[in-house]
Amino acid sequence: MTRQRLILATRNAGKITELHAILADAGLDLDLVGADAYPEIPDVKETGVTFAENALLKAHALAQATGLPAVADDSGLCVDVLNGVPGIFSARWSGTHGDDKANLNLLLAQLADIDDTHRGAHFACAAALALPDGTERVVEGRLEGTLRHEPVGTNGFGYDPILQPKGHAMTCAELTPAEKNAISHRGKAFRALVPVVRELLG
Repeated sequence: MTRQRLILATRNAGKITELHAILADAGLDLDLVGADAYPEIPDVKETGVTFAENALLKAHALAQATGLPAVADDSGLCVDVLNGVPGIFSARWSGTHGDDKANLNLLLAQLADIDDTHRGAHFACAAALALPDGTERVVEGRLEGTLRHEPVGTNGFGYDPILQPKGHAMTCAELTPAEKNAISHRGKAFRALVPVVRELLG
């Protein structure tokens, strides 16, 4: 019997490995592939105004283009004192998409005068599953923490060096990948997808 194929809207091998492990732990035997398996499909513009909208845009586009079920996620950092921004603009906060160092430095400069009691923030992730017939589900995960004044640690990416998760003495960038995956917003969202995948694809 052919295994059900599921596409994850990413070209990041680490994300594919993470979701594959979560699905396997749940006993779901699926043929999980990344967007690289379909190079002819262009990347989708993230024009939504929430993480959920952007995740759904990407999942539906991939499902329609391939005729297969698709999963997509969107995530970012939400700072309490900034009313939830950078949020969906996290990857391009400094104006250039994906310039982690510039994004980090700009955010730290904006928060320079904010003392520790007001530096609460969380990473948020929305994960969406879309089927070719238009069926959709969205789940979310959060990682609460506080923001350091200076970046610490060399693991991870993005804002990991400045977010210290609640209950931890280290930043996300000081945790091992396994430690981070166990508590991360994306890990939580992917794990919340398991019953959805079981319902729709099981």
